[in-house]
Amino acid sequence: MLKPFTWTGGVVAAMGGRRGCEGCDEPRRSGVDPEDVELLRLLASGLPLTAVARRVCLSERTVRRRVRGVCDQVGVATSIEAVVWAAHRGLL
Repeated sequence: MLKPFTWTGGVVAAMGGRRGCEGCDEPRRSGVDPEDVELLRLLASGLPLTAVARRVCLSERTVRRRVRGVCDQVGVATSIEAVVWAAHRGLL
């Protein structure tokens, strides 16, 4: 059985092991809601959008809209780019 692909491990390893801290105010300083950072974290872990939506008890459409909002806010085109953006800032 194949292991699920995880972005977080590869991105964090490429950044020299830096990670965001639990409970810190980095998401607020970045302008991204902590709830949206959690969506990016779940996407980075390799979960498909439908599983992310179930995990956070939101509709798939709401998750898509919130991720699109983050993309627009930080100036990237895709959810993958948003995950990389968040990882580079130590949010994941």
